[in-house]
Amino acid sequence: MAEQLNFEQMIEESMKNINIKETIEGTIININKKGEIIIDIGYKADGIIPKDEYSYNEFADPSKELKIGDKIKAEVIKMNDGEGNVLLSTKRYKMKEAQKELEEKFKNNEILEEKITGITDKGFIIAKEGYNIFIPISLSGLTRNENIKDYKDRIVKFKLIECTFRPRRIIGSIKAVSDEQKNKMVDEFWKEAEVGKKYKGKVTSISTYGAFVDLGVVQGLLHISEITWNRNTPPNEILKIGQEIEVIAIDVDKENRRIKLSYAGKGPDPWKSVEGKYNINDIVTVKVVKLMPFGAFVELEPGIEGLVHLSQICERKIAKPEDELRIGQKVNAKVIDLDLENKKIELSIRELENTSNEYKE
Repeated sequence: MAEQLNFEQMIEESMKNINIKETIEGTIININKKGEIIIDIGYKADGIIPKDEYSYNEFADPSKELKIGDKIKAEVIKMNDGEGNVLLSTKRYKMKEAQKELEEKFKNNEILEEKITGITDKGFIIAKEGYNIFIPISLSGLTRNENIKDYKDRIVKFKLIECTFRPRRIIGSIKAVSDEQKNKMVDEFWKEAEVGKKYKGKVTSISTYGAFVDLGVVQGLLHISEITWNRNTPPNEILKIGQEIEVIAIDVDKENRRIKLSYAGKGPDPWKSVEGKYNINDIVTVKVVKLMPFGAFVELEPGIEGLVHLSQICERKIAKPEDELRIGQKVNAKVIDLDLENKKIELSIRELENTSNEYKE
């Protein structure tokens, strides 16, 4: 009899002691039709996890997610469920672990990756083991062209910008992650940017003085003089918004983060072939391309323009070029000055006025 008592005492002593709210680990020995999980916890009684204590996800099915022999952790919520089992909860254990994770991620400014489980008119909701993380629309990174409803069930990366549990307030920001990634890309761009480097970009806006080109992470300026050699051709006749083009960096200001570009489709500089082609006193046929208060710009050939000053248009005194010329008109003119280094040619129509050289196209 004494030996039997000693044996029972040894068994009793070999069993671990457990307490309410303690986290224990056991081995699944059965999952019944009710969805209850029976666990061997190395105690004198088995542990049981009711289906409603398994997960905060009401659609979770333990029979599909677990199998006999799996190890599982749970929190002790009652020493006796009325039928001799130790009542356990995995969802309470997971909630504690989720709180630890959220506090750690917030403290270390780390990125989380979770699925959006709900959408309201104010933003996204991410349910995480009993906690709701709220991401306001202003921090969602949502663009004007996106539909907020399309984000349902999408896995997103975000950071916590607020994380308290009493009172409970957990706020996330997708924008914080995207901004951080963009800043890294911008820093990398400027680190590698250099004059002469080629880029592929997209035209985002066009004005009278040029265009802006999106290079992916920064915008570059494409001045009209770097779009075409013909200074009187409007940029919108050459480029269109949304057009993808190849450009070349011609000036890089890393300190102020500005980059000036040249359109690769501009072609070779026509002025390089001008030397020896035109000389002072040459008579050439030109086309009027632009009228200004001080005179008229005329085209000698594509990309090569010259100026006929107001005083060189005709013998009689005129108030403005329009009094004598019109856009598109062709006239003969005499080269009176050449400054190839500064790409300037001056011409005179007045000196040929007595030769009756003007004609219409």
